[in-house]
Amino acid sequence: MSVPSEAGKAAARAWFESLRDRICAALEAIEAEVGQNPAGVAPARFERKPWERPGGGGGVMGLLTGGRVFEKAGVNVSTVWGEFSGAFAKEIPGAAEDPRFWASGISLVIHPRNPWVPPVHMNTRHIVTTKAWFGGGADLNPIYPDEADTADFHAALQAACDAHGADYHARFKQWCDEYFFNKHRGEPRGVGGIFYDYLEADFDRDFAFTRAVGEAFLAIYPALVRRHMERPWGEAERAHQLFRRGRYVEFNLLYDRGTRFGLMTGGNPEAILMSLPPLAAWP
Repeated sequence: MSVPSEAGKAAARAWFESLRDRICAALEAIEAEVGQNPAGVAPARFERKPWERPGGGGGVMGLLTGGRVFEKAGVNVSTVWGEFSGAFAKEIPGAAEDPRFWASGISLVIHPRNPWVPPVHMNTRHIVTTKAWFGGGADLNPIYPDEADTADFHAALQAACDAHGADYHARFKQWCDEYFFNKHRGEPRGVGGIFYDYLEADFDRDFAFTRAVGEAFLAIYPALVRRHMERPWGEAERAHQLFRRGRYVEFNLLYDRGTRFGLMTGGNPEAILMSLPPLAAWP
């Protein structure tokens, strides 16, 4: 993919921001409709905190905490630019020749209160150096895996993949399974989804696919939440939830590329680490 025009970069940024707005609205609607309301707990809403990056650009951290349904949900957007450090530039395609970069994206992680409601992660991004590409994906991380949830989540992502590339789903599902894996534990982080990176053949086609991934996520995840958000749970389920969250924390701190990219480019640590759950436990 040749380096996109300023109009192309602006279109990508606008899409990430509009998707953010729609996802936040969908989660706030769920907060308002749940029937089992703990005493004194009002429907939670997102608080948005803008931040600026000293080297160029910034973003908005969207955080919902202490909700009826969502104990913590972070939906962040950022658009940053500047120069990679010398060592890090060698790791990024097209940056060894010229360390200047531009990057925009959306990143979300949702940690529900009810252990039967599956946590989820989704991220899509557009990065420009002397090259340009799209990347991202979505993966489901249930505390208690549910066959129907897993099948429907994968089916939604497969439909998005199949509309844009005959081999996309097989490739990106396998990439997800290999990437979201706690190597030190010898176990997957969750039940998978898709993961893709370095889509650089054609801006319009790759941007269309990235939008399709966002639309698929927005269509399927709220439906999965509504299936389980009224289901009773107790101390045993909560203890297992905190244990599984610990595994999630391990992956994000040891292996997650997005965490490293954000920190290495001078991003906002609070926004980068919003992916961590409010509480977790280890045996």
